[in-house]
Amino acid sequence: MDTDRLVGFYQTKQDKILATIRLLVEDETPSDDKERLDNFAALLADRYQAVGCQALIVANPERGNHVRVVFDNPAYVADPSAKPALILCHFDTVWPVGSLATHPFRIDEQGWAYGPGIFDMQSSLALVEYVIQGVQEMGLRLPRPVVLLATSDEEVGSHTSQALIEDQARQAAYVLVMESPLPGGVIKTARKGTGHFEVAITGRAAHAGVEPEKGISAVQELAHQILALHQLTDMEAGTTVNVGVVSGGTRSNVVAPHASAIIDVRAWSADEMDRVRHAIRGLTPVLAGAKLTIHDGGGRPPLERKVTAGLFEQAKVIGTKIGLDLVEGATGGGSDGNLTGALGVPTLDGLGVPGHGAHADHEHIEVDQIAGRLALLTALLMELE
Repeated sequence: MDTDRLVGFYQTKQDKILATIRLLVEDETPSDDKERLDNFAALLADRYQAVGCQALIVANPERGNHVRVVFDNPAYVADPSAKPALILCHFDTVWPVGSLATHPFRIDEQGWAYGPGIFDMQSSLALVEYVIQGVQEMGLRLPRPVVLLATSDEEVGSHTSQALIEDQARQAAYVLVMESPLPGGVIKTARKGTGHFEVAITGRAAHAGVEPEKGISAVQELAHQILALHQLTDMEAGTTVNVGVVSGGTRSNVVAPHASAIIDVRAWSADEMDRVRHAIRGLTPVLAGAKLTIHDGGGRPPLERKVTAGLFEQAKVIGTKIGLDLVEGATGGGSDGNLTGALGVPTLDGLGVPGHGAHADHEHIEVDQIAGRLALLTALLMELE
């Protein structure tokens, strides 16, 4: 592979790539707007078909449709029957429709491009498109096919896309996740797992002044449970249990007949997630007569370094060939890479364009990093084993 030409080639495409990024950013796609998501899925399918891919829209009645793209042209793929490289993207964003009015696409004087969802992760969709196009224009030859999954519900938990992602991952040689990198372009080799729980408590109402002894306070019971839940936190292990939302009672002069709490759990390892999940499911009432109902809302398993280390070491060597000194890091947030890593499929995350401010007012990418990231993705697809 002539690595020297990769960065230069993509630098010549920068204006076109930026125009594509702008097009995608300005087509707003909040996770809860099925019509917009479906239209965006159709747009993606058309664009990938235009650059020589097969594109299938995966119908999804619950949320937006998903898109599966295959590039296996034997003119550019040495073994079309080999296990594919799976690339994961999502096109839903946290930004509501109308955000462009206050956060328009723009490029500032230091070369940062702004816009809702540009960093997480509309720019990544453009990267994959131009890599497929670049492979053909440069006459390169990939060792294996490329499959792209572009999904519509990552920002809200990937509930409708999880089975699709896992099915494709089981068939893949490895997985590249085009999520935004950590500051400085740092690749993500570990992510915490996430868990979501609700504890609902049923007590018994009574007049707080006349006959409080006949009541069972669900709020009092909740207080006991909150203390027990927070004791499950293990900062040394990096495990956190956070009771983030509480509610309960009816009036101040009524013994509370009901109360509830919503809980967020984060952990670096599957063993820690299992420990906390088992403990939460096993909570028992402290007050006689109180009843607990525990709902496990699922979540994402951890992305552990044991499934990312091998790919990262290869990527680091490949990166030096195009002048990149790749660095790895970890984050407390989850992604679809958590799902593939939990299956034991080699996974590498955080391969999007460097920038900052995901979900924030200052969300942006660094324009001068686009060519390098395109070169890296191309080189990975050519050389990863």
